[in-house]
Formats: sequence, C-alpha cells, structure tokens
Amino acid sequence: MLVGRVVYSKRAHAKIKSPNLTKAKKLQGVHAVLCYKDIPGINQMGPVIHDEVCLAEEEVLCVGQAIVLIAAESEAIALEAEKLITIEYEPLEAILDIRTAIEKNALLSPERTMKRGDADAALKTAEHVLSGELETGAQEHWYLETQTCLCIPGEQQEITAYSSTQHPSETQAIISEVLGVAKNEIVVETRRMGGAFGGKETQANWTAAWAALLCNATKRPVKIRLFRDDDQIMTGKRHPYLIRYEAGFDSTGKISAIQFEQNANGGCATDLSLAILERAMLHADSSYYIPNMHVTGRAYRTNLPSNTAFRGFGGPQGMAAMEDVIDRIARFLKKDAADVRKINFYGVDTNNITHYGQVVELNRLHTMYDRLMASSDYRNRRKAVDEFNSTNEFYKKGIALTPVKFGISFTTTFLNQAGALVNIYKDGTVLINHGGVEMGQGLNTKIAQIAAAELGISVSKIKVNATNTSKVPNTSATAASAGTDLNGMAVKNAIDKLKKRIAEVMAAEFSKQQPEKQSLPENIVFENDYIIDKLLPYHKTTFADAMPIVHFNQVSLSATGFYRTPDIGWDKVTGWGKPFNYFAFGMCVSEVLVDTLTGFYKNLRTDILHDVGDCINPGIDIGQVEGAYIQGVGWCTTEEVKWNEKGHLLNHSPDTYKIPSVQDIPADFRTNLLQDAPNPNAIRKSKAVAEPPFMLAFATWLAIKDAISSVANHELEPEFKLPATNEVILLSIEDLKRRMKKASS
Repeated sequence: MLVGRVVYSKRAHAKIKSPNLTKAKKLQGVHAVLCYKDIPGINQMGPVIHDEVCLAEEEVLCVGQAIVLIAAESEAIALEAEKLITIEYEPLEAILDIRTAIEKNALLSPERTMKRGDADAALKTAEHVLSGELETGAQEHWYLETQTCLCIPGEQQEITAYSSTQHPSETQAIISEVLGVAKNEIVVETRRMGGAFGGKETQANWTAAWAALLCNATKRPVKIRLFRDDDQIMTGKRHPYLIRYEAGFDSTGKISAIQFEQNANGGCATDLSLAILERAMLHADSSYYIPNMHVTGRAYRTNLPSNTAFRGFGGPQGMAAMEDVIDRIARFLKKDAADVRKINFYGVDTNNITHYGQVVELNRLHTMYDRLMASSDYRNRRKAVDEFNSTNEFYKKGIALTPVKFGISFTTTFLNQAGALVNIYKDGTVLINHGGVEMGQGLNTKIAQIAAAELGISVSKIKVNATNTSKVPNTSATAASAGTDLNGMAVKNAIDKLKKRIAEVMAAEFSKQQPEKQSLPENIVFENDYIIDKLLPYHKTTFADAMPIVHFNQVSLSATGFYRTPDIGWDKVTGWGKPFNYFAFGMCVSEVLVDTLTGFYKNLRTDILHDVGDCINPGIDIGQVEGAYIQGVGWCTTEEVKWNEKGHLLNHSPDTYKIPSVQDIPADFRTNLLQDAPNPNAIRKSKAVAEPPFMLAFATWLAIKDAISSVANHELEPEFKLPATNEVILLSIEDLKRRMKKASS
C-alpha cells in the first residue's frame, strides 16, 4: 500500500504560475506525482453543480484547495516530496467575508423568496416595529476520524474504495467521473465512520477521488488520511450567515409581520449551499405562526473553502434569527420571553399553516410547553434568577426557554428513497444490507431492531453488513435525519416480501401435517422466534427450523426492498408545497451563570423534553438528544472559526479550536423523551432524532443574553451574536455599562 498526500494552495485567490514537479517525481520511494493534466476523466467533483475542480488548473480559489497529489511508500517520503514541489502564485483580489461578498454582489445563484401574506403592508400598520441583524458563525465538524479513503485496484479498471463517506453512491459517481470509467467498475464500501455530522456528505468525495486517481496511476493500493490540521484547513464548515430582519408586533407580543433577509457565505464553490439556504428559509419561522412573512435568501461566493452540510443543514441559522427576534420583542415589552413564545406558537386546529404552505400536523408544542414549564419549575426559577441578579454585582444568572420544530425529509424530493437487500440463511440467521451508513448515530442497531421486530426473531440472529454500492445501488446520503425512516422502511419492504413467501410455504407444510386442519397464509404470524398459525396455534415451528423447509421448496430467501416517502411535494420556484413528511418537536430550559468581569459562563442546569414518537431505542435517542444539544452549545458559545486577512485559518487544531468538553455539560442535566406521542408517518411510529435537538442549544445561548441584559436591568438591548464567546459576552457587558453611564449623564 502507498500513502497519498495532497499538496494544497497557500493562497486565498491567485493564478498558478510555473508549478515544478520534476524533483518530487525523481525522489526515491515516490510512485506518482499528479496534477490536473493527469486526470483521465473530467476534472470536477461538484456534487450538484459542476463548479468545483478536483485539482486546481490555472487558478486557486481558497487556501486549502488541492493542486498536486503524491503517492509514496511512506508518509515521511510523501512529505519530503512535497517540499521539493515549487509553485509560484500571482495574487488576485480575495473576498473573505460575507459583508464584502454582499457589497460586491458575488452571488452563487439568483436570490430566492418565500412569502405568505403582505409583510410590507402589515409592517406599516403594526403597533410596534423593530429591526436588526444577526451574525451566526461557522463551525468545524470535528469528526474524530478525519477524511479517509483506501482505494484498492482490481481487474482492469476496477477499483474498490473503502471510504469514510455519508454518501457511497455519490462517492462512486465522483470517482467514476474523474477516472472516466463506468460506475459498474467502482465499488464503494463503508463499514462505519468515526463521526461525520454532514462533513462527509459531499466532501468525503474529495479524498476518495484523490485516492482513486493515485490508485489508478500506480495500480497499487493507496490510502489518504488527512492530518487533523490539514483536514480543518481544507474542508468547508457550517455556513456563516448574516441575517437582517424587520418585525411588527402588538403590545401582547403577538407578531403580525416579519421580513427576513438571509445571506449565506457559501465559500468558493456551490457544494450544497443552495439546498442549505432553502432549509434555512423553510425554518425561518422556527415554531411560530406569522400571518405575513417574507423570506429572501442569497448565497454568496467567497475565497474560503466551500462550506457544506452540517447537522441541521441551515435550520439552525434560520431558527436562530427568529428566536433572537422573539427575545428582542420580549425585552422591548418587558415581558418574559417564554410567554411571548407561547402566544406565537403554531396552533393545533387553526393558525397551523407555514409560510410555505404546509400544515403543521400533530403539533406537540403546547403539550411540551406545559409539561416542561412544570417539570423545570420555570416560574419559580425565573423569580430566583431575578432575585440573585438584584443582589450580585459581578455574577449574573440567566434563564431561557426555546422550542424546536424541525421538518424531516430531504427538501430535494427525489432523494427521499432507499433500498435494502435482506438474505435469510438456512440456519435462520439474517444478513441485511441497506443504503444508510453508520456514523455513530446507532443506525445499524435500529435497523437490526426493526428487522428483528418485523421477523419476530431475536436481534442476535440479525447481522447488518457494511454499506456497499454493489449490494444496494443508487442510494441517497445518510443525512436529513432520515437514515432510519428511509432505510428502516426499505428493510421492512424486503421483509414483508420474504414473510409472504415463507407464510405460503409453511401454511402448506402445516396443512400437510394435519390435512383436516388447513392453515392459511394470511393466518401465519412471526413471533418469539416461532412461525405460528394464529388460529391453529399448535401449527408452529421455530423460525430456524422453518428455513430449510422453505429452501427445500425452492423458494427464494433473498429479497430487495425499496421505499419512497409518500405524499410530499415541493415547488422550489414558487416556494410552496409540502416538503416534509412530518415535524419533530423539542423544548429546552437552560440556566447559566455569567462572570461579568471575564465573560466566562457556566451551564448550571438544562431541562430537555424531546419528541421522538414511539421510541425504537431510548438509549440511542437520549444519546442523540444530549449529544446534539452539546454540539449546538459549542456552535452557540465556544466554537469560533477565525481566518486572517489573507484567508488563512488561524485555529485549525484541537489546542486552538474549542469544541465542548465535559466542563461544558450542564452541572444538572435532565433529559426526557415525550411519551405517548406516536408518529404514524414513519417506521414503527418513531421519529427522526439526529438533527432537531441541535437547536435546543438556543436556550443556553439566550440564557447568556438574559444574564448580560440584567447588567442594565433589562432596560437596554445587548449587542449580541453567535457564537457568544467569552469575548463577545465581555464586550457586550462593557457596551451596556457605557450606554448606561451615558444615559445617566
């Protein structure tokens, strides 16, 4: 096996002049040094729009863009070869932030709009109007396993790629395109990933394409595993947004109209920016019915690595702005923000249609609000927080409640499909292949549980195999929180076919044994490791004993399954329709303590109530809720991504980039799943759980703002943004003190 190395740009925007690879190629132990001229297929790896080259040609568009590939016998030799490569650059003007991109109108695509009612007219007649803007920051995925791929050559043009990818079928397609070979020559297999969070939905394709090019050139196995610093420098982040808004409301806090202008920093290529922008626009309402709402979305090109999918996929950015608006309205009216939220919630039978035309069915918001307000003792704690703040000068407490309403489905409707292959062996064991990928979220455990429940056998008899494009083709990414929904249904579809075949054979077999008591296929049930006639319960056999009988009768024990989400449709042009199969709900109360002299905050207590329908696996779901919340807290507080004026990432390692640690977990952490709330629209009446809990972190973010606000006795609106780092907190407090002093003088 050879080690692959990627040589990338050290300039944010420049022309490439006179690259010299000669010395590197001559170094002993080097087997290939490739540039764009050595690509046998097309030099493209844009997943949706082909605006992203595999290797830079005459121009680089960001620091971290791949230019040259090296295959060597060791990492040390590859690093030595890189030192021998000389690349001259001619600097070009670079756009490095969203405000500059807006100023220069550097759009990735035409703007989009979604609207209901007449926001302009309603704002003119509103009792109160406020306007402002919110900046949300980037976020590094920080999967524990970096981008990785091992490619192994086969016969002729065959390559098997063992890729850490969320989307094996797309990885297969990208490899086939850059190599100029048919897809049936490429097999992509993923046993499991060491984390992904969206960062391996499209950008795992890069590493796979580079490894495949080197494998094809050398006819040797090649592995690329990006070093942590290189991974952070080269890959895209969560999209930073600049959101401007204007909201109209009355003295009760009821919102009559709102306008949002969402501006996304897409980076140097389109990637998934347009789909992410769409979801941000779809979630601009958060959990609230706004009769007159107008959302404008724009994605801009900058000279940073192409930003990409991240847990929530635009939803967090869109919802953050709405929650900030609610918070500002409450402070303006001197009301509790929890009360303002409640009166604006979507209704159950009325006021339940979104700004894009979908009915909010099975609305759990009001039930969850009542239960969480009681279980968290919110009212008494609100009073205790106010009392604490009135008697403490340097430490301030804050408390906040925020909801979640998150749509489940790919908004690109055709992606809502999945396939599966289920094989039953003569010993009664079952092997499952499906199109989803295990990345630590427990998907394969849930699939095994679903299969066991459908077949009526023990989970110990089920094995879920690696995801493989030669077993289940043309699958969608494991993303949009839909892994269990889609693949679980596909597995069920395959099992339903098998159960029908088995039932017919066993009914006939039971009838042979006792001709006077005929069994019918429709009466055959599968339960407790047995196959039984429910009307003639003495007609039964173990599942394992039945399989040789079925095989002896020449009936196939292998079946493919397929599922497509029904009854959804979405017109991207008009911004109207039903893009989601259903909504997941959640709610969080968080209390914090802020040191006003340092900007340090401590998460004192967090109470979460989250809706997962009929839970398939409580341990997995609670883990997902708590993990998503903590990752959200990281985005909201500590995870500041910083570039310098030349486009170089300044914090690209674990000692400078602050992901949450054990100290960021609430001292008192109470997580509960909503009971008795089945979801009829998904497998076994469950609900997706991967992305929705991420936005529960807004409670902690706004609790910090509540603590800051208390410095001015909630009389002034604090300067605030996301993430609320110690620096942001301290500067906001100092700004309040200056404004208070100015007002008093």
